Parts: sequence; C-alpha cells; structure tokens
Amino acid sequence: MARWAARELSEIPKVTDGDADDPDWHPLQHFFGLTAFGANVFVAGRGGQTLVEEHDERASGQEELYLVLDGEADFELDGERVHAARGTVVAVPDPSVRRSAVARSAGTALLAVGSGPGAFATTWRESHFADLPRADEPG
Repeated sequence: MARWAARELSEIPKVTDGDADDPDWHPLQHFFGLTAFGANVFVAGRGGQTLVEEHDERASGQEELYLVLDGEADFELDGERVHAARGTVVAVPDPSVRRSAVARSAGTALLAVGSGPGAFATTWRESHFADLPRADEPG
C-alpha cells in the first residue's frame, strides 16, 4: 500500500448497486485503504434525493460527522430538522440518534466520516483548546 495518495473526487470510482435513485457514492475509506475511520462522499443527482438513509448507529456504536461540501441538505436528527448549507458541519456523537439527510438540489455533495469511540488519540496538547468553546457549552 502507498504511504500517501491524492486524487480528485471525480477519479474515485463510485459504488453502483443498480438503484437509479441512489446518489453517487464515492467510497473514500475503501479507495484509500483507510482503517481508522469510515469516510464517504455522497453527491445528489437531483434535488430531493436521499443522501443519508434514515438510520442510527446503535449496533456499531459509531460517532458520525457530516460536512456539506456543496449545495444544501436537510437533515432530520431524532425528529428535528436542520437545514445545512455549504460549509455546515453536523456532528452526531450519540449513536442512538436517528438521522437522515436529503439534498435540496442536484450536485449537493456530503462528506460522511464515522468511527467507533476511542479509535482516535489526539497528538495535540490540551492547551491548544483551552480557550475554545465546544458545541455543547453555552455561548
């Protein structure tokens, strides 16, 4: 396996299962041979297309993070709707949260990253983040 690789998204083969209703699925984790976390990009062919099927991660225990790379998507998180424009990050650290996402327009691209808790060990010092708030802290 190569020690590093770089590709345009268009060069990464898409998963196809014959379902014309599915978005383009670029399996980053598989293509690059990553084993520490899952990573995929989903690209909508039309508005209203499901990018993330409704699911939870209770069985796997995974935490997930989504980044809207282009376009806009509507997420549903345990029954709450969240509109996510380009550049919006949606973090779901609780595996029991039911989640789904639908593209608002063709070309909406969504990066999905997931892994089980404890798989990551930071190399940064805590002092780097001493004055930075977290999402779950009041503003």
